[in-house]
Amino acid sequence: LAKTIIAFANDAGGELYIGVRNNPREIVGLPEDELIKIEEKISNIVFDRCYPAILPEITFLTEEDKHIIRITIYRGSTPPYYSKEKGKLKGTYIRVGSSNRLADEEIISELERRKRNISFDSELIMDKPVSELNIETFKQIYQDKTGEILDVQTQRKLELVKAVNGTEYPTNALILFSDDTLRSSIFP
Repeated sequence: LAKTIIAFANDAGGELYIGVRNNPREIVGLPEDELIKIEEKISNIVFDRCYPAILPEITFLTEEDKHIIRITIYRGSTPPYYSKEKGKLKGTYIRVGSSNRLADEEIISELERRKRNISFDSELIMDKPVSELNIETFKQIYQDKTGEILDVQTQRKLELVKAVNGTEYPTNALILFSDDTLRSSIFP
């Protein structure tokens, strides 16, 4: 249950139904007098095993005169979510189809970028300042396609460069557009 809730929070969210059998899909129901106890167990599992805090919406439903519990998990705003017991590297799960899969370091990094609201393309590379980067071919292509010169101001506007302590550094996007040896060392 905790793995699935973590995976939903790391992805697009989802719903779980307690009291429904999957294969074949059939409502088996839960004893009405145990609904509160089951809801408390679910809440404790989420609170005790998932980090950062996940706040599911837990509701009681009645279908075909049988009681079920629906757990709605929304996409989390502070990923990656992971198992407290296993830690971030061994306890971060994502959904692949209808199954939970352990996230690798690359997926965990992407989840962390999502938390900071930055894309991979706009991530800063501080190995070499822009002034030392070979982007002449890209500048020419840009000018041919747009009729404009790719100056530093345009590079900033397109988030191809960012200033750190007065020095302009390239983002992953500019490295990928460059003919610089740095491109082949970062992206072999």
